[in-house]
Parts: sequence; C-alpha cells; structure tokens
Amino acid sequence: MQSPGKMKAWVLAFRLRTLPLALASIGMGSFLAATRGKFNLSVVILCGLTTVLLQVLSNLANDYGDSQHGADSQHREGPQRAVQTGVITAAEMKKAIYLTSFLSFLSGILLLCLAFGTSGLYLFFIFLTIGLLCIWAAVSYTAGNNPYGYAGFGDIAVFVFFGLVGVLGTYFLQTGELESIMLLPAFSLGFFSTGVLNINNIRDIRSDALAGKRSVPVRLGPQRARIYHWFLLGAGLVCAVVYVSQQYQSPWQFLFLITLPLFFKIGTQVYRLQQPAQLDPYLKQMALSTMLFVLLFGIGQLLPL
Repeated sequence: MQSPGKMKAWVLAFRLRTLPLALASIGMGSFLAATRGKFNLSVVILCGLTTVLLQVLSNLANDYGDSQHGADSQHREGPQRAVQTGVITAAEMKKAIYLTSFLSFLSGILLLCLAFGTSGLYLFFIFLTIGLLCIWAAVSYTAGNNPYGYAGFGDIAVFVFFGLVGVLGTYFLQTGELESIMLLPAFSLGFFSTGVLNINNIRDIRSDALAGKRSVPVRLGPQRARIYHWFLLGAGLVCAVVYVSQQYQSPWQFLFLITLPLFFKIGTQVYRLQQPAQLDPYLKQMALSTMLFVLLFGIGQLLPL
C-alpha cells in the first residue's frame, strides 16, 4: 500500500487542472458535429477518455523528462514536480508512463472500433496512426534523448494536437466527413491552447534557459514572447469571427464574444507583469477562459438551429 503522501503526489503529478483544456478540443469538435445533426454521445465519451489519458500521459512524461534534463530545478517558478522532490522515483514514473501509454492505446482502439465498426478499415488504420503519433507526441515533448519541446517545437505540437487533431478528429469520428470551413474553429482553439503553453513558458523562461530548453519565449526573449501572446489571442478570436461570418444565421452565433474582456485582461496582465511567478494565476485563467469560449461558441452555433 502506498502512503497518503505518495498517493497525493501521484494525483498532483496527474495535474488535473490541465484536463479541462484537453477536453476543450473534444467539446469544440462535438459542438460542430451537433450543428450538422450528427452528435454521437458514445463517441464523445470515448474521445474524452482517450484525450484525458493522453493528457495525463503527457503530464507524467513532462514530470519525468524535465527532471532528467534539468528544467525542474531550484530556479523553476512553477510548482514542484513529483520526481523533482523525490516522493516518486524516476523508475516509478517511467512505469506509470508505460501503463498510461497502454491505456491510451486501448481506449483509442475501442474508440475507433465504435466509430468505424468493420467497415472503413482504411480509416481505422489512418486514425490508428494518428493515435500512435499522439502517444509519441505526449511522451517525446520533454522525455527521451531528443525531446522536441527542448528544441522549441512545443507550440507547433500544441496547435496541431489540441487544435487540428482534437477538433477535426472528434468532428470526423461523429460525422464521417470533413469540411474546410471547420479549419477555422480548429485554428481558433489551437491558438488559444498555444496561449496557455506560452504563459507557462514565459513563467519558466529562466529555468528553461538554464536547462537548455529552447522554448519559444526563450528564443524570442520575454518581451517579444508577450507580444507573441497578443498575436495568439487575436488570431484565435479572428478565426472564430470569420467562421461565424461564413456560417451566419443569427446574432447568437457571436455569443463567444462575451469572453473578449477576459482575454483582453489576460493579454494585458501577461504583457505588464515582469515577475515570472506573477503569471501563474493567468495560466489557470487562460485555460478556463478557453473552456468558456468553447462552451459559448458551441451554444451560440446551436441556438439558431
């Protein structure tokens, strides 16, 4: 039996506060499928389960990888990690990574079986390949010999997997089709999700630089990284506005603009605050604002129907 302290450390290592943002892509794709009259609850549940497992996998691999590569040090501004403190050993974390990888794979297989059945075998293998890429991306962000997060490609990965793969994949698994117009809401969520990572990386810019982690803020410098954050916020909103303009039926479709003051406040504070530790509350606010954006966006698209 593990001690209560160790059980708590595992829960903290799962980083449950990151899960709502991970589920935002499933929500966006499901809302879009519902606008086409093809919402499938069973598919949504399995999409959600697979996404949660992949996010937990990413969090565990991040804990393990940063402890191995030196990003988790006394210079880090964020909360301490499980392997960093020694409460969970590197070997134990590695076993947890293998287990979560297997569970993610199993959940993904069940999802594809449900979505495609015995027909569409080629689609099954296409999505199986995408799923394996998701597992690789979750682990290789900071773990392994050449983690792509240390080379500065984390933003691209978040944009692709939280935006394009998450939204369009969820949409396709329910509708069996893709429309080019759906790229716009997928881009929108991709930009906002990247914004969450950007705040995290601005906060950790010192420890990342010392560990050789060349994140986008490390490459750009703190001030240009803050300008980059304004770009991410603006691009996310513009994509949503253009989508609604192309699909316009009712003013309710612009309901998501209620989140505009929230994003403006976050952008202003990220630009203004110079002490990295002061940014931590806005990491959570950015994630919650993105979730609210998805909820209001989805409701706004459904109300005219």
